[in-house]
Amino acid sequence: MTSVTATESAMIERAADAPMLHHVEQWAAINSGTGNLAGLKAVAGLLTDAFAVLPGTIRLVAPDPVESVDASGALRTTQRGDHLHLRVRPDAPVQLLLTGHMDTVFAVDHPFQTLQWREPGVLNGPGTADMKGGIAVILAALTALEASPLAGRVGYDVMINSDEETGSHASAALIAELAKGKTAALTYEPALPDGTLAGARPGSGNFSILIHGRSAHAGRNPEEGRNALIAAADLALRLNALKSTALKVNPAKIDGGGPNNVVPDQAILRVNMRPSTPEAMIAAEAALRDAIAAVSRDHDVHCHLHGGFNRPPKPLDAAATRLFELVRDCGAALGLTIGWNATGGVCDGNNIAACGIPVVDTMGPRGGAIHSADEFLITDSLPERAQLSALTILRIAERGTV
Repeated sequence: MTSVTATESAMIERAADAPMLHHVEQWAAINSGTGNLAGLKAVAGLLTDAFAVLPGTIRLVAPDPVESVDASGALRTTQRGDHLHLRVRPDAPVQLLLTGHMDTVFAVDHPFQTLQWREPGVLNGPGTADMKGGIAVILAALTALEASPLAGRVGYDVMINSDEETGSHASAALIAELAKGKTAALTYEPALPDGTLAGARPGSGNFSILIHGRSAHAGRNPEEGRNALIAAADLALRLNALKSTALKVNPAKIDGGGPNNVVPDQAILRVNMRPSTPEAMIAAEAALRDAIAAVSRDHDVHCHLHGGFNRPPKPLDAAATRLFELVRDCGAALGLTIGWNATGGVCDGNNIAACGIPVVDTMGPRGGAIHSADEFLITDSLPERAQLSALTILRIAERGTV
């Protein structure tokens, strides 16, 4: 701690003393699966009350409509929950964006609903690490910042959305709006159990290809039909063949078919694509359209493409590397070893990086087994990561840059 100034020391002590575990237990006790609008509303209310201790203006932002293709081929609109937005000192010379998400992957009828201590210091529960713990760290760090004499040098937007776990379709425009002009951004996905951060991330796109063929009797005149299921299977194989070191492709599901004696006239192929670079994303989209055109021609069917790349790739450019190095150096001042590795996952950090803003997106507490009933939070890492965030924010404020 010898490299920490007196001002920094006072701030990080305040951050560590915040009631983060209490907040996690309170927030994680309420189911807030992305589709549970009542649960999300309850959590949003608690978060609004908690973040009201900070200065500035706080509001709940209505979600954008989300469209998807259902199993019958119809376009459906899905309602998501409100997003929380706090704005503090928008005219300060340094502007930061801090983001988190209040939703979890556990639906209201999922059996994983309660908290329990697996052992001292390890709390098992839905959303404890991903990411009610991260939201608690945001609040603790910013509350400590507000008591610092340097607080006036930095302004910030806090955005906690309701649909990160399903791709942030209802909040992507809000994220892009808030990212504009920011010096840097911090997102509070959990760090790995050993404290490692996620570095570069691939992009991700989800696509539904609706294939229209022609029905016919399977025995009397099958040659007059155009089998949409066969066309979908052919397309799945063609897309699967696009896999490379720069692109992951997962044909995930085919909806369609019917009675054995009817040539199926409709099928829907669902596929996920994960390009490692922006160039790979452009090439993947072009290859996808070429494959669809070839299948349409070869099977005499009509295809309609729905979806897109909602998470652009997040390479580590020079500005992002400087931000990671700043976080590493702040960790060293606190006696923490901070490293980072590329990962195959995606998050809102992808969206922020696509706006040209440097971002570290695993500033949350240490935990693991996320998206499973074994999810756990290492509770000693709450004060640890609150201190790391507080010191990082303060040093960005002091520098005026990353």
